Amino acid sequence: MEKWLRESMLTNRDQIIEKWLNEISSYKNKEYTAHIANELFDHVNLEFANIILLSVEDDHFADDIEQFTKKLIDLGWPLAYFTDCLQDFRGVLLEFYFEEEHTDHDSLSRLMRSIDAWIKPIIHTLVSGYSGNWERSVSLQRIALKELSTPLIPIMDKITVMPLIGTIDTERAKLIMENLLEGVIKHNSEVVLMDITGVPVVDTMVAHHIVQVSEAVRLVGAKTILVGIRPEIALTITNLGIDLQKFLTKSSLQSGFLEALKITNQKITKLSHEDESIEKMLSSLHMDAE
Repeated sequence: MEKWLRESMLTNRDQIIEKWLNEISSYKNKEYTAHIANELFDHVNLEFANIILLSVEDDHFADDIEQFTKKLIDLGWPLAYFTDCLQDFRGVLLEFYFEEEHTDHDSLSRLMRSIDAWIKPIIHTLVSGYSGNWERSVSLQRIALKELSTPLIPIMDKITVMPLIGTIDTERAKLIMENLLEGVIKHNSEVVLMDITGVPVVDTMVAHHIVQVSEAVRLVGAKTILVGIRPEIALTITNLGIDLQKFLTKSSLQSGFLEALKITNQKITKLSHEDESIEKMLSSLHMDAE
């Protein structure tokens, strides 16, 4: 940026920002910012203006834009809004200097080239920072969803449950195996109940993945009980000729849990009448306290 323009922008900073804020105030009613609260709308615009003008003073402004774009993604602001605002900032500058200086055609052309040479790197840095932060955010969300898609729940000593919901592809089967093996060792499990009630289709590939997971669990010293086999799933497995005789299968989680109790030499004992009375009294006191 030319020295005279840099000095002039810093000198007229407040006037330029005011004109620009008035120019973009109409964007509040547009669809891409309609969900933004008025106070937040004004605060972020002012922060953006300060970052833009900071680039006039300091060429090393990328870190500031990086932090700013991260905040935008967290707050749900669209990138298109800020690229439009930058174009409006360019228009405000041209209008401001045309009115103030009454420049001729050659001077105006030189002014446009100088402003464009300054604005373009800002747009590039803004888009790159936004894209990078967005990709990282999506990646973290994808990891979180994967972890939620293969939960391992210890329900009793030596017994854990892995409820599966949705389709099982190769990538997810790998994640199931990793989480299951890690969980078996971590919780010192002897029996794993793999509940496929929420798996819509069990074909040859899905059955192959289940057999692989069960075999891996066996190698670390635990047993797998496949539960939640619905009649239509049982029929499909039979018609496909899939061999699931190597491990236990049960129709429901309840029946699988009872089998797991036998394998681990555990049992659930009903409370005596006296214990039940004490339990009810404690529950009543707890409810009164609330």
